[in-house]
Amino acid sequence: MARQSGLMENSKKAAVATATLSREQLIEFYRLMYLSRRTDDREIVLKRQQKIFFQVSCAGHEALLVAAGMALRPGYDWFFPYYRDRAICLTVGNTVEEQLLQAVGAAEDTASGGRQMPSHWSSTKLNIVSTSSSTATQCLHAIGCAEAGRYFSRHPEAAAKHDGDYRQFKDVKFHGDEVVYVSIGEGSTSQGEFWESLNTASNEKLPVLFVVEDNGYAISTPVEANTPGGNISHLVANFPNFHFAEIDGTDPIASYEAMVEAVAYCRSGRGPALVHGHVIRPYSHSLSDDERNYRSAAELEADALRDPIARMQMWLLREGILDADAINRLERSVDDEVQRAADHAVHAALPAVESITRHVYSEDLKPTDARFNVEPETTADTSERTMADLINACLKDEMRRDERIVVFGEDVADATRDEALRAGKLKGKGGVFKLTSGLQTEFGNDRCFNSPLAEANIMGRAIGMAVRGLKPVVEIQFFDYIWPAMHQMRNELALMRWRSNGTYSCPVVIRVPIGGYLTGGSIYHSQSGESIFTHTPGVRVVMPSNALDALGLLRTAIRCDDPVLFLEHKRLYRETFGRAAYPGPDYTIPFGKARIVQKGKDMTVLTYGAVVPRAMQAAQKIFRESGIEVELIDLRSLSPYDWETIAASVKKTNRVIIAHEDMLSWGYGAEIAARIGDELFHDLDAPVRRVAAMDTFVAYQPVLEDAILPQADDLYKAMAEMAVF
Repeated sequence: MARQSGLMENSKKAAVATATLSREQLIEFYRLMYLSRRTDDREIVLKRQQKIFFQVSCAGHEALLVAAGMALRPGYDWFFPYYRDRAICLTVGNTVEEQLLQAVGAAEDTASGGRQMPSHWSSTKLNIVSTSSSTATQCLHAIGCAEAGRYFSRHPEAAAKHDGDYRQFKDVKFHGDEVVYVSIGEGSTSQGEFWESLNTASNEKLPVLFVVEDNGYAISTPVEANTPGGNISHLVANFPNFHFAEIDGTDPIASYEAMVEAVAYCRSGRGPALVHGHVIRPYSHSLSDDERNYRSAAELEADALRDPIARMQMWLLREGILDADAINRLERSVDDEVQRAADHAVHAALPAVESITRHVYSEDLKPTDARFNVEPETTADTSERTMADLINACLKDEMRRDERIVVFGEDVADATRDEALRAGKLKGKGGVFKLTSGLQTEFGNDRCFNSPLAEANIMGRAIGMAVRGLKPVVEIQFFDYIWPAMHQMRNELALMRWRSNGTYSCPVVIRVPIGGYLTGGSIYHSQSGESIFTHTPGVRVVMPSNALDALGLLRTAIRCDDPVLFLEHKRLYRETFGRAAYPGPDYTIPFGKARIVQKGKDMTVLTYGAVVPRAMQAAQKIFRESGIEVELIDLRSLSPYDWETIAASVKKTNRVIIAHEDMLSWGYGAEIAARIGDELFHDLDAPVRRVAAMDTFVAYQPVLEDAILPQADDLYKAMAEMAVF
């Protein structure tokens, strides 16, 4: 009876398949599966011939992925694949030649220009967003992408291009019923970004199709050692608003039925879907791995019996769709196609060495551009405002000017439950420091909203939004808690433009309160660490010390085409020092231009942030007592920095002190000190001196905090010693 039931089920599936897929489509289904497998096989040969340098295969996943590709719309829907997704990329329009050009690292490689490993897919034409090697990060990008599509559908006027800022270089396309595909291996479901993406997809009912390709192994770690209970479907089953399907991903017909149903659910607007496909891995994790070291021969033989290529071939024969001769002709045609592509790829020109630095940053609109050198307007209102006031004013100005700007983060909204807010019964929060106060009230819940308490969620979603042309201005509540977002910032945000060879970018602005001098801030509210981020190419880093600079630099950050880490010193938010009148709605300051706070002839002090007013106190004191004239320079922009102003000052004074709040060892000042030693050694009359925090953490007790962080007296002593050297 069991055998009879199975035969009836197979017959039923065949009837459904032939009703939904034509004969030609079924043949194409098999052709794409076989094409993917033969491309893998050709790469393996090329790797053994040392003509390519890495290989990771899609083998065993083909049925599930071709099914997904045939259920979706290339160039209409959006795709965030992972490295085993060769078959879906071929299905939606990627060519074998394009894939093999990437394998050899050719200049013609449309995905990355030779910058990424093979199987790191990217195509602006097909809406395949540049893939990285990081596992699960793409799940949050897919969420942001879906949010952007929804936003543009609700605000189509925001898609218009405008000259003079990043929008000039961002083409926006969207559809009201688009679906976002994102795939992941079962091993990567252990990553936090996967779970954070499920949370937001569920809460927001986003049209995201999650595909879990479960081949039972994360390299050598079997699924039961990775996933509690050995089955991810059991763990995710209670997420609301989801459509779930768990299927045999080696069965082409079952895979296609599941994908069509899941895509229809997403496209209808009811919410996200997750298809969990059980597939096989007939080849090792990659050619750098030998699975025979950890998988038994019996297990490998059992997998081979479920090979989707063989299953589809036998099904076509059994159903009379193709005979053996027709299958042989089809396979020979595919073999010839792969051979031609390989012949072209191995003879393709390699990238030019001089291309290496292209697309680290925008080639179109740099924040150092002279167009951002705009003088303040003369206004009737000359009242001095704090840094906090002018940052808030800048955000409001820019959100009125540019409908693509969205602001989100932890507690940045006035009130998520906004009925009482709209009724005028609540004042609203607007950030723990009140810098986003009033944004939600004025611009609505679509444009200013609270995120979950999850920094990677904030950063990953922002990347997905920015790829689509939005301008996310996000807030990480304290610098001390930026580290969960670091993976997204270092491996995704900073690299998107470079790794895609300039075809994708994500010019996000990340506002981050930073620093100590708080009295009671302690370890987890007083950190500095800007040198970690200035060490990362692809991200601009600025840190203003006063209200006017904060507004001018923030406006440049928002209008430019690069990712910007905008560091706001908490102690300076409402200080008397550095207050300024509102300079008008177009005031901008170019990055990479230091400000000479006071001129002097006897020594140069280079600093930034909250050390600026402390250095000023020390400079005034030493002038009063000894007549020593200090040239005090506020760097303002840390990456890029203003070497020309630094060099001119050092050549004039012949003595230099570099001061910063972060700890002394491996701090930001070390790089500038080294460059001065390299390039200006003969202009120095004394060794370069650094003043910085102790090599420890910031303590809670004010007596300890004062000793740990550099104070005005520390700067005064260094100046006095430098003067008599």
